[in-house]
Amino acid sequence: MKRLGILLLFLTVGLSAQSQDYKTAVGVRGTYDFGFTGKYFIEETTALEGILHLGQWGFSITGLYEMHAPAFDVDRLYWYYGGGAHIGQIGDNHPNLENDHGALLLGVDGIIGLEYDIEEIPITISADWKPTISFTGYRTGLWGGLSFRYTF
Repeated sequence: MKRLGILLLFLTVGLSAQSQDYKTAVGVRGTYDFGFTGKYFIEETTALEGILHLGQWGFSITGLYEMHAPAFDVDRLYWYYGGGAHIGQIGDNHPNLENDHGALLLGVDGIIGLEYDIEEIPITISADWKPTISFTGYRTGLWGGLSFRYTF
């Protein structure tokens, strides 16, 4: 009886899981500065996202592993969460650095957000919160962002 209950639970979760209507998406990301983003679904509900962040004093590259699920029973609205890491460079004379020689950024990231897939046009819009801890440099913070991606 216990095995039947576990089997029914897995079937229910499996049948209720929906995937995005696209496989790959690329676009722009707005946060305190500017960036580019790309997302690729490796399975129906899991994706890899890459972010290239370009700022006034440097850049960073972030890789994220994300889980996606339907949100609030709204068609084409998904929530996602996950984690990953970043690496980057801060240029000279940044106001938060103790030296004027720049610094290497290296750390870990989390992410949680909502994404809406527009049915009429191949565009997704997402808003997220992305806490970051850097082991080097200064870029530890509680960042948020808004992304617009073209899907295919």
